[in-house]
Order: sequence, then structure tokens, then C-alpha cells
Amino acid sequence: MHVYDILKRPIVTEKTTGQATVANQYTFEVDRRANKLQVKDAVETVFDVSVTLVRISNIPAKKGRYGRLMVTKKAAWKKAVVTLAPGNTIQSFEGV
Repeated sequence: MHVYDILKRPIVTEKTTGQATVANQYTFEVDRRANKLQVKDAVETVFDVSVTLVRISNIPAKKGRYGRLMVTKKAAWKKAVVTLAPGNTIQSFEGV
């Protein structure tokens, strides 16, 4: 897998923004086949930072409703929370 295929998108919510400012942790949606070492290498390569810890969790598929009768299914995905070394930041998250 190529480095740029591993990171799909950043997760920007109120909670993840707080984690970025307080604990220097950033959250990404990653490819379902990626492991911790691949995520660490991808973040270090793309953003030119040093990563100290990577935590990964699989988010299961969920059922949802669209209207009254139509039932939909949201796909499963994988989330990675990356902790950076002190003094490092990712500029794309700043000021969001």
C-alpha cells in the first residue's frame, strides 16, 4: 500500500479539536487494511512530524433509516488516533 493511500481523511470534530490542543493527538480515518506501523510511517512522511503513539479502533457497520421505510447500512471503517512528540503540530488542523 502506498503512503498516501493509507490516510483517507482527518476527523475534525469538537472532541478531536480539543485533543489536538490539549494532548497533541490527531484523529484520521485510515484504510481498513492498514496497521499501526503503516499509519505511523504515513503520518511521519506526509506531515513531516515524529509520532510517539498510534491507537487504532475498528468502527463497525451500523444500520440507519432514510425516511420511514427505507433501511440503509453505513459501512464499517477504521479510526486512528496519533499522538505526536512534544513540539510537533500538524498545520492543517490549526485554526479549524
